[in-house]
Amino acid sequence: MTYDPGRRGGGRQPVLRNEFREPLRAQRDPLAEAGGRTRSNRDDRQRWRKQSWLGRFVSTYGWRAYALPILAVITVLVVYQAVTGTTAPTPVNAEGPVQGPPTIGATGTGIIGAPPKGMTQFDANLPTGILPDGGPFTESGAKTWHLVPGTTPKVGTGTTKSFTYTVEVEDGVDTASIGGDEAFARMVTETLDNPKSWTHNPQIAFTRIDDPAQTPDFRVSLTSPMTVREGCGYDIPLEASCYNPAYLGDQARVFVNEARWVRGAVPFQGDIGSYRQYLVNHEVGHAIGYQKHEPCADNGALAPVMMQQTFSTSNDDDARFDPESVQADGKTCRFNPWPYPIA
Repeated sequence: MTYDPGRRGGGRQPVLRNEFREPLRAQRDPLAEAGGRTRSNRDDRQRWRKQSWLGRFVSTYGWRAYALPILAVITVLVVYQAVTGTTAPTPVNAEGPVQGPPTIGATGTGIIGAPPKGMTQFDANLPTGILPDGGPFTESGAKTWHLVPGTTPKVGTGTTKSFTYTVEVEDGVDTASIGGDEAFARMVTETLDNPKSWTHNPQIAFTRIDDPAQTPDFRVSLTSPMTVREGCGYDIPLEASCYNPAYLGDQARVFVNEARWVRGAVPFQGDIGSYRQYLVNHEVGHAIGYQKHEPCADNGALAPVMMQQTFSTSNDDDARFDPESVQADGKTCRFNPWPYPIA
Protein backbone atom coordinates (compact mmCIF):
# COMPACT_ATOMS: atom_id res chain seq x y z
CA MET A 1 0.00 0.00 0.00
CA THR A 2 1.24 3.55 -0.86
CA TYR A 3 0.06 7.06 -0.01
CA ASP A 4 -0.98 9.82 -2.37
CA PRO A 5 1.00 12.92 -1.38
CA GLY A 6 -0.88 15.24 -3.71
CA ARG A 7 -4.17 15.24 -1.92
CA ARG A 8 -5.01 18.32 0.22
CA GLY A 9 -6.50 18.12 3.65
CA GLY A 10 -6.34 15.93 6.60
CA GLY A 11 -3.60 13.54 6.00
CA ARG A 12 -2.55 11.05 3.50
CA GLN A 13 -5.06 8.85 1.80
CA PRO A 14 -4.11 5.36 0.88
CA VAL A 15 -4.15 4.53 -2.80
CA LEU A 16 -4.21 0.90 -3.70
CA ARG A 17 -1.89 -0.17 -6.49
CA ASN A 18 -1.02 -3.60 -7.75
CA GLU A 19 2.61 -4.15 -6.68
CA PHE A 20 2.83 -7.16 -8.93
CA ARG A 21 1.59 -5.49 -12.11
CA GLU A 22 3.94 -6.04 -15.15
CA PRO A 23 5.69 -2.99 -16.61
CA LEU A 24 4.20 -1.53 -19.81
CA ARG A 25 5.73 -2.77 -23.08
CA ALA A 26 5.00 -1.80 -26.71
CA GLN A 27 3.47 -4.74 -28.46
CA ARG A 28 3.92 -3.45 -31.98
CA ASP A 29 6.60 -1.82 -34.05
CA PRO A 30 6.07 1.96 -33.89
CA LEU A 31 7.48 2.31 -37.41
CA ALA A 32 5.11 -0.20 -38.88
CA GLU A 33 2.01 0.73 -40.89
CA ALA A 34 -1.34 1.32 -39.22
CA GLY A 35 -2.16 -2.38 -39.21
CA GLY A 36 0.97 -3.03 -37.16
CA ARG A 37 3.77 -5.49 -37.61
CA THR A 38 5.03 -7.69 -34.86
CA ARG A 39 8.66 -7.11 -33.93
CA SER A 40 11.12 -9.75 -34.98
CA ASN A 41 11.42 -12.20 -32.21
CA ARG A 42 14.55 -13.60 -30.71
CA ASP A 43 14.55 -16.60 -33.10
CA ASP A 44 14.77 -14.26 -36.11
CA ARG A 45 17.79 -12.52 -34.61
CA GLN A 46 19.43 -15.83 -33.93
CA ARG A 47 18.91 -16.98 -37.51
CA TRP A 48 20.42 -13.67 -38.72
CA ARG A 49 23.52 -14.26 -36.61
CA LYS A 50 23.86 -17.80 -37.92
CA GLN A 51 23.76 -16.67 -41.60
CA SER A 52 27.03 -16.46 -43.51
CA TRP A 53 28.40 -13.03 -44.43
CA LEU A 54 27.27 -13.64 -48.03
CA GLY A 55 23.74 -14.45 -46.91
CA ARG A 56 23.58 -11.32 -44.77
CA PHE A 57 24.92 -9.24 -47.70
CA VAL A 58 22.26 -10.58 -50.06
CA SER A 59 19.52 -10.14 -47.45
CA THR A 60 20.53 -6.54 -46.88
CA TYR A 61 21.11 -5.33 -50.45
CA GLY A 62 18.78 -7.57 -52.51
CA TRP A 63 19.31 -7.23 -56.30
CA ARG A 64 22.19 -4.82 -55.71
CA ALA A 65 24.17 -7.74 -54.32
CA TYR A 66 24.28 -9.19 -57.86
CA ALA A 67 24.69 -5.92 -59.75
CA LEU A 68 27.66 -4.57 -57.79
CA PRO A 69 30.12 -7.40 -58.67
CA ILE A 70 29.15 -7.16 -62.36
CA LEU A 71 29.72 -3.41 -62.37
CA ALA A 72 33.07 -3.94 -60.66
CA VAL A 73 34.18 -6.39 -63.39
CA ILE A 74 33.08 -3.99 -66.16
CA THR A 75 34.95 -1.13 -64.51
CA VAL A 76 38.15 -3.17 -64.30
CA LEU A 77 37.81 -4.16 -67.98
CA VAL A 78 37.30 -0.56 -69.13
CA VAL A 79 40.29 0.64 -67.12
CA TYR A 80 42.43 -2.16 -68.58
CA GLN A 81 41.44 -1.28 -72.14
CA ALA A 82 42.11 2.40 -71.50
CA VAL A 83 45.59 1.64 -70.19
CA THR A 84 46.59 -0.98 -72.78
CA GLY A 85 44.74 0.44 -75.76
CA THR A 86 43.06 -2.87 -76.50
CA THR A 87 39.46 -3.10 -77.63
CA ALA A 88 37.22 -5.72 -79.11
CA PRO A 89 37.79 -6.18 -82.87
CA THR A 90 35.39 -4.26 -85.11
CA PRO A 91 33.97 -5.95 -88.21
CA VAL A 92 35.68 -4.52 -91.27
CA ASN A 93 32.53 -3.59 -93.14
CA ALA A 94 30.50 -2.28 -90.20
CA GLU A 95 31.04 1.44 -90.86
CA GLY A 96 29.58 1.94 -94.33
CA PRO A 97 28.38 0.43 -97.57
CA VAL A 98 29.61 -3.15 -97.94
CA GLN A 99 32.20 -3.68 -100.67
CA GLY A 100 33.18 -6.93 -102.21
CA PRO A 101 34.44 -9.24 -101.10
CA PRO A 102 37.60 -8.62 -103.09
CA THR A 103 39.42 -11.31 -104.99
CA ILE A 104 42.84 -10.25 -103.76
CA GLY A 105 45.64 -11.61 -105.92
CA ALA A 106 43.34 -12.52 -108.81
CA THR A 107 45.03 -12.88 -112.18
CA GLY A 108 43.50 -12.06 -115.50
CA THR A 109 43.75 -9.83 -118.55
CA GLY A 110 40.20 -8.54 -118.81
CA ILE A 111 39.61 -4.79 -118.58
CA ILE A 112 37.59 -3.87 -115.49
CA GLY A 113 35.43 -0.81 -115.15
CA ALA A 114 35.09 0.19 -118.79
CA PRO A 115 31.68 0.98 -120.25
CA PRO A 116 30.04 -2.43 -120.69
CA LYS A 117 29.86 -4.17 -124.02
CA GLY A 118 26.62 -5.30 -125.63
CA MET A 119 24.62 -2.06 -125.66
CA THR A 120 23.14 -1.86 -129.12
CA GLN A 121 21.96 1.73 -128.76
CA PHE A 122 22.89 4.57 -126.49
CA ASP A 123 20.27 7.17 -125.64
CA ALA A 124 22.09 10.40 -126.34
CA ASN A 125 19.28 12.35 -124.69
CA LEU A 126 19.87 10.68 -121.35
CA PRO A 127 21.79 13.33 -119.37
CA THR A 128 23.38 10.93 -116.88
CA GLY A 129 26.93 9.99 -117.81
CA ILE A 130 27.47 12.90 -120.19
CA LEU A 131 30.65 14.90 -119.56
CA PRO A 132 29.65 18.26 -118.03
CA ASP A 133 30.96 21.62 -119.17
CA GLY A 134 34.10 22.85 -117.47
CA GLY A 135 37.80 23.50 -117.79
CA PRO A 136 40.13 22.48 -120.62
CA PHE A 137 41.79 19.09 -120.91
CA THR A 138 44.15 17.39 -123.37
CA GLU A 139 42.23 15.41 -125.97
CA SER A 140 45.12 13.15 -126.94
CA GLY A 141 48.52 12.41 -125.42
CA ALA A 142 51.62 10.47 -126.48
CA LYS A 143 50.52 7.04 -125.11
CA THR A 144 53.60 6.97 -122.89
CA TRP A 145 53.83 8.02 -119.25
CA HIS A 146 56.38 9.55 -116.90
CA LEU A 147 56.75 8.83 -113.19
CA VAL A 148 55.87 11.56 -110.72
CA PRO A 149 58.58 11.45 -108.04
CA GLY A 150 57.46 10.60 -104.53
CA THR A 151 57.28 7.68 -102.13
CA THR A 152 55.42 6.76 -98.96
CA PRO A 153 56.02 4.25 -96.20
CA LYS A 154 53.71 1.28 -96.03
CA VAL A 155 50.19 2.36 -95.10
CA GLY A 156 47.86 -0.29 -93.68
CA THR A 157 48.34 -3.73 -92.17
CA GLY A 158 48.39 -5.86 -95.30
CA THR A 159 47.68 -9.28 -93.76
CA THR A 160 46.76 -10.59 -97.22
CA LYS A 161 48.47 -8.26 -99.67
CA SER A 162 50.69 -5.18 -99.51
CA PHE A 163 50.36 -3.42 -102.86
CA THR A 164 52.99 -1.17 -104.43
CA TYR A 165 51.96 1.54 -106.86
CA THR A 166 53.35 4.43 -108.86
CA VAL A 167 51.75 7.73 -109.85
CA GLU A 168 52.22 8.61 -113.51
CA VAL A 169 51.08 11.24 -116.01
CA GLU A 170 50.77 10.66 -119.74
CA ASP A 171 53.34 12.53 -121.80
CA GLY A 172 51.71 15.42 -123.60
CA VAL A 173 49.00 15.98 -120.99
CA ASP A 174 49.04 19.56 -119.72
CA THR A 175 48.36 19.49 -115.97
CA ALA A 176 48.86 23.25 -115.37
CA SER A 177 45.10 23.86 -114.98
CA ILE A 178 44.87 21.29 -112.17
CA GLY A 179 47.98 22.39 -110.25
CA GLY A 180 50.61 20.34 -112.07
CA ASP A 181 51.76 16.73 -111.84
CA GLU A 182 52.49 17.00 -108.13
CA ALA A 183 48.93 18.10 -107.35
CA PHE A 184 47.56 15.02 -109.08
CA ALA A 185 50.04 12.75 -107.29
CA ARG A 186 49.27 14.33 -103.92
CA MET A 187 45.53 13.76 -104.34
CA VAL A 188 46.12 10.10 -105.25
CA THR A 189 48.48 9.49 -102.33
CA GLU A 190 46.41 11.31 -99.71
CA THR A 191 43.27 9.50 -100.85
CA LEU A 192 44.83 6.04 -100.57
CA ASP A 193 46.46 6.94 -97.23
CA ASN A 194 43.15 8.08 -95.74
CA PRO A 195 41.72 5.70 -93.07
CA LYS A 196 38.36 5.84 -94.89
CA SER A 197 40.00 4.28 -97.95
CA TRP A 198 40.87 0.64 -98.61
CA THR A 199 43.51 0.19 -95.91
CA HIS A 200 40.76 0.35 -93.29
CA ASN A 201 40.52 -3.33 -94.23
CA PRO A 202 43.52 -4.95 -92.46
CA GLN A 203 43.96 -7.31 -95.40
CA ILE A 204 45.25 -4.44 -97.53
CA ALA A 205 48.26 -2.10 -97.45
CA PHE A 206 49.73 0.40 -99.93
CA THR A 207 53.26 1.67 -100.57
CA ARG A 208 54.00 4.29 -103.19
CA ILE A 209 57.29 3.80 -105.02
CA ASP A 210 59.12 5.76 -107.74
CA ASP A 211 62.07 3.54 -108.65
CA PRO A 212 61.95 2.79 -112.41
CA ALA A 213 63.78 -0.47 -111.75
CA GLN A 214 60.87 -1.75 -109.65
CA THR A 215 57.67 -3.07 -111.17
CA PRO A 216 54.66 -1.86 -109.18
CA ASP A 217 51.50 -3.87 -108.65
CA PHE A 218 49.63 -1.11 -110.50
CA ARG A 219 50.21 2.34 -111.97
CA VAL A 220 47.74 5.15 -111.23
CA SER A 221 47.92 7.09 -114.48
CA LEU A 222 46.38 10.42 -115.47
CA THR A 223 45.56 9.83 -119.14
CA SER A 224 44.01 11.73 -122.05
CA PRO A 225 40.54 10.63 -123.22
CA MET A 226 41.71 9.29 -126.58
CA THR A 227 44.36 7.10 -124.95
CA VAL A 228 41.79 5.93 -122.40
CA ARG A 229 39.56 4.80 -125.26
CA GLU A 230 42.37 2.61 -126.49
CA GLY A 231 43.28 1.31 -123.04
CA CYS A 232 39.73 0.82 -121.77
CA GLY A 233 37.55 0.41 -124.84
CA TYR A 234 34.87 2.73 -126.14
CA ASP A 235 31.73 0.76 -126.85
CA ILE A 236 29.41 3.63 -125.88
CA PRO A 237 30.22 7.35 -126.21
CA LEU A 238 30.94 8.06 -122.57
CA GLU A 239 34.15 9.33 -121.03
CA ALA A 240 35.17 6.63 -118.56
CA SER A 241 38.11 5.42 -116.50
CA CYS A 242 39.10 1.80 -115.96
CA TYR A 243 41.66 -0.73 -114.77
CA ASN A 244 43.54 -2.71 -117.41
CA PRO A 245 45.61 -5.47 -115.72
CA ALA A 246 47.60 -6.26 -118.87
CA TYR A 247 48.01 -3.09 -120.90
CA LEU A 248 50.65 -3.60 -123.58
CA GLY A 249 51.03 -7.11 -122.27
CA ASP A 250 52.68 -6.50 -118.90
CA GLN A 251 51.47 -3.21 -117.40
CA ALA A 252 48.76 -3.20 -114.75
CA ARG A 253 47.47 0.31 -115.28
CA VAL A 254 44.71 2.30 -113.59
CA PHE A 255 43.51 4.72 -116.27
CA VAL A 256 42.26 7.97 -114.75
CA ASN A 257 40.52 9.92 -117.50
CA GLU A 258 41.79 13.50 -117.47
CA ALA A 259 38.47 14.80 -118.81
CA ARG A 260 36.71 13.41 -115.74
CA TRP A 261 39.47 14.60 -113.41
CA VAL A 262 38.98 18.15 -114.70
CA ARG A 263 35.18 18.26 -115.06
CA GLY A 264 33.73 15.56 -112.82
CA ALA A 265 30.35 13.94 -113.43
CA VAL A 266 26.78 15.25 -113.39
CA PRO A 267 25.26 12.44 -111.24
CA PHE A 268 27.93 12.83 -108.55
CA GLN A 269 26.52 15.75 -106.57
CA GLY A 270 29.64 16.38 -104.46
CA ASP A 271 32.41 18.88 -105.16
CA ILE A 272 35.19 18.14 -107.64
CA GLY A 273 37.62 17.17 -104.86
CA SER A 274 35.21 14.51 -103.56
CA TYR A 275 34.68 13.23 -107.09
CA ARG A 276 38.44 12.85 -107.59
CA GLN A 277 38.65 10.88 -104.33
CA TYR A 278 35.84 8.66 -105.58
CA LEU A 279 37.59 8.16 -108.93
CA VAL A 280 40.83 7.05 -107.25
CA ASN A 281 39.12 4.75 -104.76
CA HIS A 282 36.83 3.21 -107.37
CA GLU A 283 39.47 2.42 -109.98
CA VAL A 284 42.06 1.29 -107.42
CA GLY A 285 39.28 -0.87 -105.97
CA HIS A 286 39.26 -2.75 -109.27
CA ALA A 287 43.06 -3.05 -109.15
CA ILE A 288 43.07 -4.66 -105.68
CA GLY A 289 40.41 -7.23 -106.47
CA TYR A 290 36.94 -5.67 -106.53
CA GLN A 291 36.08 -6.93 -109.97
CA LYS A 292 32.38 -6.12 -110.17
CA HIS A 293 30.27 -3.01 -109.87
CA GLU A 294 27.69 -2.77 -107.14
CA PRO A 295 24.14 -1.41 -107.05
CA CYS A 296 22.52 0.97 -104.62
CA ALA A 297 21.44 -1.26 -101.72
CA ASP A 298 19.02 1.03 -99.88
CA ASN A 299 17.10 4.02 -101.15
CA GLY A 300 18.64 7.22 -99.81
CA ALA A 301 21.74 5.50 -98.40
CA LEU A 302 25.35 6.31 -99.28
CA ALA A 303 26.31 4.69 -102.55
CA PRO A 304 28.88 1.89 -102.49
CA VAL A 305 32.16 3.24 -103.80
CA MET A 306 32.13 0.41 -106.36
CA MET A 307 28.87 1.72 -107.82
CA GLN A 308 29.35 3.49 -111.17
CA GLN A 309 28.67 6.91 -109.72
CA THR A 310 30.21 8.57 -112.77
CA PHE A 311 27.19 7.40 -114.76
CA SER A 312 24.47 7.51 -112.09
CA THR A 313 23.62 6.89 -108.46
CA SER A 314 20.25 5.42 -109.52
CA ASN A 315 19.84 1.70 -110.14
CA ASP A 316 17.30 2.44 -112.87
CA ASP A 317 19.91 4.41 -114.83
CA ASP A 318 22.86 2.13 -114.05
CA ALA A 319 20.87 -0.89 -115.21
CA ARG A 320 20.86 0.65 -118.70
CA PHE A 321 24.65 0.83 -118.68
CA ASP A 322 25.44 -2.36 -116.79
CA PRO A 323 22.46 -4.76 -116.82
CA GLU A 324 24.67 -7.67 -115.73
CA SER A 325 25.47 -6.03 -112.36
CA VAL A 326 22.47 -3.80 -111.66
CA GLN A 327 18.72 -4.32 -111.79
CA ALA A 328 16.22 -1.51 -112.12
CA ASP A 329 14.37 -1.34 -108.79
CA GLY A 330 13.73 2.35 -108.18
CA LYS A 331 16.50 2.77 -105.60
CA THR A 332 18.67 5.89 -105.65
CA CYS A 333 21.68 6.47 -103.39
CA ARG A 334 23.61 9.55 -102.33
CA PHE A 335 27.10 10.18 -103.69
CA ASN A 336 29.97 8.72 -101.68
CA PRO A 337 33.73 8.80 -102.40
CA TRP A 338 34.88 6.34 -99.69
CA PRO A 339 34.87 2.56 -99.14
CA TYR A 340 34.49 3.13 -95.38
CA PRO A 341 32.93 6.58 -95.02
CA ILE A 342 32.39 6.41 -91.24
CA ALA A 343 35.80 4.98 -90.34
